[in-house]
Amino acid sequence: MSRLIHSRLTLSSFYNRLGSTWRGRCLSTESSNIDEPIKVEEAETVNEPPPPSDKLLVLGGNGFVGSHVCKEALNRGLSVASLSRSGNSSIQEPWANNVQWHQGDLLSGSSWKEALSGVTSIVSCVGGFGSNSYMYKINGTANITAIRAAAEKGVKRFVYVSAADSGVMNYILQGYYDGKRAAETELLVRFPYGHVILRPGFIYGNRRVGNMELPLGVIGSPLEMVLQQAKPLSQVPLVGPLLTPPVNVTAVAKVAVRAAIDPVFPPGIVDVNGILRYSQQK
Repeated sequence: MSRLIHSRLTLSSFYNRLGSTWRGRCLSTESSNIDEPIKVEEAETVNEPPPPSDKLLVLGGNGFVGSHVCKEALNRGLSVASLSRSGNSSIQEPWANNVQWHQGDLLSGSSWKEALSGVTSIVSCVGGFGSNSYMYKINGTANITAIRAAAEKGVKRFVYVSAADSGVMNYILQGYYDGKRAAETELLVRFPYGHVILRPGFIYGNRRVGNMELPLGVIGSPLEMVLQQAKPLSQVPLVGPLLTPPVNVTAVAKVAVRAAIDPVFPPGIVDVNGILRYSQQK
């Protein structure tokens, strides 16, 4: 019994001594002055570069629709570049000086591909009228060339301003519509998740032709209101598409830019009613 008690006392003495030592170490500091404030080292500042801003390339930025797209993109704070055959801006407005203008022909050579450097999204407003072969080349081949080059360069999103079906006009302007649809098909293949196709009908707004400015809104605006009420008639074959309501160029530009930079904007075809709906959203 005495040996057991002695063992317990020895063990108890060992733990008491160990606890005293541990408490002493926990309460001790590097400085003998207990009134000295604790020094906290400042965290190292890491200078990270800001995230890259979106750069939008507008194909045909000197044109009626393209110029409005450029202006809308600048208003949204984007870096904007434009590619056109003339290169220099023909727009006599202050905002045009903030666009980086590139000269190039989509149908001639590959020097224009330099304009794709740093571009994250594209809006193509390239199109034109003429003979059937010419219309197919401008509306179809030129855009197909641009779509393929953009895909190879790794551009994220591509918005194409196409055209709504116009019934009997599809046959009269066969090259125009065949070219548009060929470009749409190529876009679906090359940008399955990053494409948006806008199909407006008649686009109205103040359009400059040379030194003259044509107020197309005088006709387009009231016609838009009337034909919006005739929406059921637009389903009539051949004739119905002629009743597609006009749309303001600012609405087209607003939706085009949003579709180009908004990653959650759904891919697909946006008709006139969709353009009007999206343009009214904030």
